[in-house]
Amino acid sequence: MLRVDGLTVAFGSHTVLNDLSFGLSKGESLGIVGESGSGKSIAALSLMGLLPPTASIVAGTSALSIEGSKSVNLFDIKPKEHRMVRGKHMAMIFQEPMTSLNPSMRCGKQVMEAITLHQKVKANAAYEKCLSLFAEMQLPDPKTVINKYPHQLSGGQKQRVMIAMALAGNPSILIADEPTTALDVTIQQEILGLLKQITQQRGMGLIFISHDLGVISQISQNLLVLKNGVLVEKGATKTLLTHPEHPYTQGLIACRPPLDSRPIRLQTVRDFVSHDGSTADVVKTMDHGQWEEKSRSIYSQDPILSVEDVDVDYVIRRNFWGQTTEFHRAVNSISFNLYPSETLGLVGESGCGKTTLGRALVNLVRHTHGVINYKGKRVDAMSKRELQAFRREVQIVFQDPFSSINPRLTIGECLVEPLLVHGLANNASQAKRMTMALFDQVSLPSDSFYRYPHEFSGGQRQRVVIARALALSPKVIVCDEIVSALDVSIQAQILNLLNSLKRELDLTYIFISHDLSVVKYMSHRMLVMQQGMLVEYGNADQVYKSPQSEYTKRLIGAIPTISF
Repeated sequence: MLRVDGLTVAFGSHTVLNDLSFGLSKGESLGIVGESGSGKSIAALSLMGLLPPTASIVAGTSALSIEGSKSVNLFDIKPKEHRMVRGKHMAMIFQEPMTSLNPSMRCGKQVMEAITLHQKVKANAAYEKCLSLFAEMQLPDPKTVINKYPHQLSGGQKQRVMIAMALAGNPSILIADEPTTALDVTIQQEILGLLKQITQQRGMGLIFISHDLGVISQISQNLLVLKNGVLVEKGATKTLLTHPEHPYTQGLIACRPPLDSRPIRLQTVRDFVSHDGSTADVVKTMDHGQWEEKSRSIYSQDPILSVEDVDVDYVIRRNFWGQTTEFHRAVNSISFNLYPSETLGLVGESGCGKTTLGRALVNLVRHTHGVINYKGKRVDAMSKRELQAFRREVQIVFQDPFSSINPRLTIGECLVEPLLVHGLANNASQAKRMTMALFDQVSLPSDSFYRYPHEFSGGQRQRVVIARALALSPKVIVCDEIVSALDVSIQAQILNLLNSLKRELDLTYIFISHDLSVVKYMSHRMLVMQQGMLVEYGNADQVYKSPQSEYTKRLIGAIPTISF
């Protein structure tokens, strides 16, 4: 169906993809894996004719079969011709559906527009085909979804609408670019199952791009591994993942948190590729006795934070006099204790109330009922001075660092500001020295002080917001989904950083995530939330090995693992 030879792409004089060659057969699922910046998405955008204006195809040919024996070179056609190929013969599912869908158009209209363009049918027929596609995507009540705007759907539903739009022109090849990266493990499993089903039923070729080898192993038959724009390894997925030859592939496999052990430090890709191709040293793990002894010392103390029957309501509708007539209970009667030096995991799907609870704990969201005590003092009864001290000692790191840093300020200004506001630095020069020490603590380059947020990679931005949380010398940090959108290799680096900071500074964490494997690795105890309620609560290892609720069993079953 498709043959690519010697594809080379450059941004000016900088080559980002070098001499890539591969083929795709009918019904085949081809995986492309690598870290951010490895050239995965650039390869897909080259095929689709959607490269940014600053990029150019320096060399390479491609042959896409479009009508029997007829083929077209995608790298040597005009934009108008490419528009005829795009959607009708080859379609793409983008990584972030919220930014790919038009927020001002209803979902049905966006899909019907693609159907009308590629299938040349009238409005009534396009409407029926849209309903049929939404039903095929297993969207609940297609007639309702067709009239909704993107913001009215969940992340998994938006991704299904994106897939429906990609299939609107009946393409022979589907490119899926990181379609499950920021989704819950259960929704991710559903989307992977859906992609496998539709490609088999329609006899399509699938190019699936991801940084997660656990996900890739579940959907692809053959695999390409890219590093810094260069193809370092290729072959059958099963062979390549069970017997990887290149150190980079070995590193990608090794940096996922293991489920059957608790290493003191996670391996990273750098461990494998920084010693002239030699593999990393044997990983040191904490044995069960050491873990139990540490846990006993933690739980022999008084709790630093206690939560009793806490509810958080969001007002949906008020009457004329401002009284609440309808509300949504996002957190429902949650109780637990947090002990000094503990890492408490909080896991559940999107919409279960994890983030709302985290924000209520740091007093960013007011709880409706119940009591939150910090060091024996009710948070909602604190004086202004007590609340200021509480905010210094209890910090939060938000999920998306790019949206939680002021884009108009340099990183130095972002970190200097809280030091001066809280009086921890006497003047700007002292604040700068303290900021430079923070950069060193989170392994950021010294020139970060004068750079803006957009000049950093995703992993570096995450280090910036961790540094900002550390600036006020906190006792407790709420980590809200801080590794969910990162590559597995960068994720391992951030988790290692959090653990080393915890040991050095004697920190206490509440670690929120939808990824149960990450939560199990990081946590002493684990809370499992569903629809605002606590469905399971206990030792992290015990919850994983012997889950009591069906919901927890489903979360564990959806963890992507490399298995054949």
